[in-house]
Amino acid sequence: MPETICLAFTGASGMPYGVRLLECLLTAGCRVQLLYSQVAQIVARQEMGLELPARADDARAALQERFRALPGRLEVYGREEWFAPVASGSNPPDAMVVCPCSMGTLAAIAQGLASKLIERAADVTLKEGRKLVLVPRETPLSAIHLENMLRLSRAGAVILPPNPGFYHHPRRVEDMVDFVVARILDQLRVPHALLPRWGDAGDSQ
Repeated sequence: MPETICLAFTGASGMPYGVRLLECLLTAGCRVQLLYSQVAQIVARQEMGLELPARADDARAALQERFRALPGRLEVYGREEWFAPVASGSNPPDAMVVCPCSMGTLAAIAQGLASKLIERAADVTLKEGRKLVLVPRETPLSAIHLENMLRLSRAGAVILPPNPGFYHHPRRVEDMVDFVVARILDQLRVPHALLPRWGDAGDSQ
């Protein structure tokens, strides 16, 4: 199981996926390095009523309290904090997830741009051969979107659109969120019990 996960929130719809993923990673005992864009702050407020403070220290304190995270398990870095560990290949995370991933962020990563810390961290993750999972939330997809995804897939990234299944008979929005988060955790090899696996006893088919 990876010990250190870099998690980035960007300005696409789907913030409940990212926040639930953060909760599950901390519960599983992972060390999480959290990054988020300015637009992600707006989306979090709009979709969840969640205030992500502009100051990294304030955000860490608020999220540690919200999820009862153990000391040292959650670090939050500012958008221009270039001395953050994730900015260098000498200290990369074991894996990185961008969830939700905007098409602008996806395009920047696909082109190797690194003018912002999120893009740089993704670039480091790819070049160091670590797992990069992108959770893009957009529909319909243009040819440009698809070409960028193909380019990233060929470079080794995992493209994981947040498409919930229905064979587990979800009854709440939270069940559909957990379906997607479970797939992300599987990619990271982080144990979870969010929902029954296909074919397991008790699975509804």
